[in-house]
Amino acid sequence: MENVNLNFGALQPLLADDSISEVMVNRLDSIFVEKEGKLVKTNIHFPSEKSLQDLIQQIASFNSRTINAERPYMDGHLPDGSRINAVLPPMAPSGASLTIRKFRKAAFTLQDYIHMGAITDKSAFFLHACVMARVNLVVSGGTGTGKTTFLNTLSSLIPHNQRIVTIEDVAEINLTHPNWVRLESVFQGKGGVVTTRECLMNALRMRPDRIIVGECRRDETFEMLQAMNTGHDGSMTTVHANSPRDCLSRIESLVVTANVDMPLTALRQQMASAIDVIIQLKRTKNGQRIVHDIIELTGMEQGTVTSQSLFSRDKKTDSLQATGLVPSFMERFTETGVQFPPNFFDVNTQVTYRPD
Repeated sequence: MENVNLNFGALQPLLADDSISEVMVNRLDSIFVEKEGKLVKTNIHFPSEKSLQDLIQQIASFNSRTINAERPYMDGHLPDGSRINAVLPPMAPSGASLTIRKFRKAAFTLQDYIHMGAITDKSAFFLHACVMARVNLVVSGGTGTGKTTFLNTLSSLIPHNQRIVTIEDVAEINLTHPNWVRLESVFQGKGGVVTTRECLMNALRMRPDRIIVGECRRDETFEMLQAMNTGHDGSMTTVHANSPRDCLSRIESLVVTANVDMPLTALRQQMASAIDVIIQLKRTKNGQRIVHDIIELTGMEQGTVTSQSLFSRDKKTDSLQATGLVPSFMERFTETGVQFPPNFFDVNTQVTYRPD
């Protein structure tokens, strides 16, 4: 598979341009790119529908998957790690469509997010501390907010003396960790169907210290909550939602639709116990991806999951600021040797983030 030589044809100059983050082929003669957060129509086109579909078939072959009229859609990745989605007729009646989210050669660090204004030094310090203290994290956000990229950044902070198992529909997480096993769900191929849930259930038998699921979007969500509640502290995942409260509703609905036989109150108790912190990402009107909120789940009251905001985006300064509230799990930082500067959570305390 690694030796497949893909011929990108008309798309080659777009893929070679590092300023382009996404390539969107609506049809053979309508190709857009995302450049510096803005959508731009190009004058590039494929010479024929066949040439576009030939490229899609090459990519399918590279991913050991099948795409045809019976199953006219596919997720996958390119040799450099870029994520792709392809759609063929009859699902796409106007012609084949291909979307490529380009892989960034240099992984983002928390310092990069600070420089971009996505987070502040103090919030970066806190998030790094959360990873070190094995706090269970959920990264929430809408489409295109950079959830997986941010998850990858947090995952890269995990100490090298811990074993990690990552589970994804399409492999995107890229770590340099020495004790890391990557699992990928398979929906096609000779082996049949292997779901994310089955990967997650198998991962529990692999002696992981932490489990990272690229995105909870189906019945694996309940297994993820179980893992977070049964000795895999410091696990992480992403959820597609537009706010922290929507994130909780989304998790709840995913579990309910998975036909898990559990009273709603018990399910919410599981959520409150499993998830420590939700990190909410948003994309601004100018295309910038930012952390908008960091909240802590604090428990249950009258059948509802309760929370408190630890960091929120200040409208005047447009920066992520501490609210002054102190997390209820401070003893976990102490137990793992994480030390905060004096009065860290006070609104006016200034902090400089140094990862070392």
